[in-house]
Amino acid sequence: MRYLRPFKFGAAMLAGAFALVGCDAVEPETPPTKPQARPNAMVRAPLPDGPSEASQNLARYYTRVENDLVAQGLMRRDGGGVDTPFTDTDLLRNFIRIGFFEEYQRDKGLLPSESGPVAIKKWTGPVRIGVEFGRNVPDAIKSTERARVAAYANRLARITGHPISVSDASPNFVVMFMSNEDAAQSRARALEVIPAIAKSNLAIVTNLPRSTQCFVISAGIRSENDLGVALAYIRTELTDLQRLACIHEEIAQGLGLTNDSPRARPSIFNDDEEFALLTTHDEMLLEALYNPALTPGMGLEEARPILRRLFERGAS
Repeated sequence: MRYLRPFKFGAAMLAGAFALVGCDAVEPETPPTKPQARPNAMVRAPLPDGPSEASQNLARYYTRVENDLVAQGLMRRDGGGVDTPFTDTDLLRNFIRIGFFEEYQRDKGLLPSESGPVAIKKWTGPVRIGVEFGRNVPDAIKSTERARVAAYANRLARITGHPISVSDASPNFVVMFMSNEDAAQSRARALEVIPAIAKSNLAIVTNLPRSTQCFVISAGIRSENDLGVALAYIRTELTDLQRLACIHEEIAQGLGLTNDSPRARPSIFNDDEEFALLTTHDEMLLEALYNPALTPGMGLEEARPILRRLFERGAS
């Protein structure tokens, strides 16, 4: 999840049993239904003529935030270069912190986690990404973001070798672009996608603080570590670059890299916001995660020698 500090925001990940990415998602007593391609019909009030004052204020705020970060040399889009070297040792250390630790306590909203390493979480079945929009989202944003998510899904499929695509047919990874006025629709959709969502996490969906730009929730279906459903939320009041950064981070974290590390560089899995978009370093973490030698539920000590071999072969 991307959240904001005063004029500085960082990546974070919610954590909760059967709710949020970064958690040991447990199989619910009532298995979640398959996500529908579109929200259920509901009683609809007439749409406003334009963005509300609240939405306009949010948009101005996020523009100021981005301008401040860019002025500091942050929000880079180059993926890293000669100024950001990393070794196989760096990759191993960063994978362990990002892939084996949780940032927040399960079912406790945004309370920091103090737990030790957990098991690997990843998807074993195809990832079908559905792109959806709130009723108050402008058409121009819809066309842009659909294309961006599709392009990113193709990139992730190439990196991981895993079937990842955009599809309106029974999507299991729903990416919602919602405005400030779409809270009721967001709540209804979250309950459809993940019926057993924790109340503390549903509260974040329906009453999003200004400091939160976007987030992702994921859960296991067949087993607690075999991810099978996810829901990403992205504010449409964000700037163009901020929305793109949210696409990159939330979908990547929803695939199983659930934590952040202050030592990860160049990386979007770092609260310093130096990089806005997925980097070469991050691609290597995702490639390793989806290597067949790593399986859902595998512990750190079992995975460590496998990861060491993978990164020794592939690090720059």
